[in-house]
Amino acid sequence: MADEELKLFNYDNIEIGEDLGSYEYILTQEMLDNFRASVQDPDACFPTLAVKHDATALNMVYDDQTGGVNAGNEVEFFNPPIVGKKIFVKGRIHDKYLRRDKPYMVIEATAVDEDGRMLERLRTYQMKKPDEVGKKWHPQS
Repeated sequence: MADEELKLFNYDNIEIGEDLGSYEYILTQEMLDNFRASVQDPDACFPTLAVKHDATALNMVYDDQTGGVNAGNEVEFFNPPIVGKKIFVKGRIHDKYLRRDKPYMVIEATAVDEDGRMLERLRTYQMKKPDEVGKKWHPQS
């Protein structure tokens, strides 16, 4: 979608299951070493492969002028990634719902290696900001 114009984000118009694009990369030893250093665990075997995609997936397709607040994350790890293998990451709209009259959406990103092994599934729960600047989200009673 790089050559196409981004769609203006409208919460009411997003659809569950909607594709948010994908990318691929080769996991290098340097990437794994950098991850291990960042978590201060020299034996960590599960770098978060899909996190970059879930954080930017919406912006690959939409001009999201609404913004959002991260309301939570869920990560499932299935198989350790193998250095030198190509990793395929894709994102989609997993769910949307109202809670306390506030709009939420769930973005899911998955990472699979070139052999078809599921590596990781990440779901980010995001509360969409109100359109009015300064509008309270949870007014005190």
